[in-house]
Amino acid sequence: MRYYSTNSKDQFLNFGEAVEEGLAPDNGLYFPESIPKLSQEFIDNLHNYSKEEIGIEVIRNFIKDDISEEEIKRIVRETLDFDFPLKEVSKDIFSLELFHGPTMAFKDVGARFMSRSLRAVAKKDSIVLVATSGDTGSAVANGFYKIPGIQVVLLYPSGKISKIQEMQLTTLGENITAIEVDGVFDDCQSIVKQAFLDDELNKKLSLTSANSINVARWLPQSLYYFLAVAEARRQGFDEVVFSVPSGNFGNITAGMIGARMGLPVKHFIAATNMNKVVPDYLNTGIYNPSPSVPTISNAMDVGAPSNFVRLSELYGGSHEKISEDLSGYFLTDLETKKVMKDCYKSHNYILDPHGAIAYDALLNSGLTNDKTCGIFLETAHPAKFKDIVDEALDIDLPLPEKLKEIVGKEKVSIKMDNNYGAFKAFLSKNYK
Repeated sequence: MRYYSTNSKDQFLNFGEAVEEGLAPDNGLYFPESIPKLSQEFIDNLHNYSKEEIGIEVIRNFIKDDISEEEIKRIVRETLDFDFPLKEVSKDIFSLELFHGPTMAFKDVGARFMSRSLRAVAKKDSIVLVATSGDTGSAVANGFYKIPGIQVVLLYPSGKISKIQEMQLTTLGENITAIEVDGVFDDCQSIVKQAFLDDELNKKLSLTSANSINVARWLPQSLYYFLAVAEARRQGFDEVVFSVPSGNFGNITAGMIGARMGLPVKHFIAATNMNKVVPDYLNTGIYNPSPSVPTISNAMDVGAPSNFVRLSELYGGSHEKISEDLSGYFLTDLETKKVMKDCYKSHNYILDPHGAIAYDALLNSGLTNDKTCGIFLETAHPAKFKDIVDEALDIDLPLPEKLKEIVGKEKVSIKMDNNYGAFKAFLSKNYK
């Protein structure tokens, strides 16, 4: 499998090269040359396979030219080494709980896969740069922690992620460095992209990214869509509609790649907060990135989603074709809290503020029935947003053991102005 930049098809890289580069030199994102079609026999029998068998069959198509079969099996096994339960919340609507990994967020899958893939393909020591609006940072920090030859530098917007998310990415130390930027997530993402496009810096340092702009972080997210469909079949459903909390749009685009590979999905819904650039595009055909606004669902506070270019690439830039498979949905903070409260009162299920929007999208979609189940992605454990959940539900949500472990640890971060020059100077001084 070869990969090209979404800004041109003049140069093709193999998987290992694309992983090490992260962002293409022309500021494009790497995209697979073709989307492999899985055999109908495999698709028809998904429910008969283990999660490791499904993961290997799906992902090997994208990486087998660079990584041995045995290594692929090991990477997939370690990546999927936790549960992905499908839990019914209300009639015909299920939560795909993606928070049973080490940092209790869906990004554990991509981060674990990428850390192991980079270790397998890297030809030299690397510095991994990450912009995070919350869960990416903690998942990457955990996934790369103490891996030899790799340093991780995390940039996050000061005061704009939850306290628990901040503790997860600022308390590890070792090869993990957290930088607290005086700005919003889009500023952090802009700084990281400038670093990749800085020829002078890249001559000195081997930089790569662990954001979903990196193919090794992005593509493995397709795996749990396959796992969800397999489980839905075991529960007697013929069709599936996915509703996905969406910020940078890597997650839902990976799911739509799965559908292009043959995964039977009736429809996708992109659920956002008031950073609704893509829902507006789906309604109007006009894509108009704008400055992000802070909300209680902070992981979706993205005004210029990087992976929109991949979504567009998948459909040849056709608004009409994208709209056939994808709808948009958004809520205000006040509406989100009401959904959380109503769901808890009616079904005794605790939603986090991201999953709440995706759940409500399904309730109002009219697409679910006895044969078609709606699946929304619960992308992080509600306790990671304890203050918001407690206020919305009037409860005192207990912390899981995995989160209790970090409470009370010393926060270590480097405060920095929203300034690329300051970041470049920091890298030049501290890394060789």
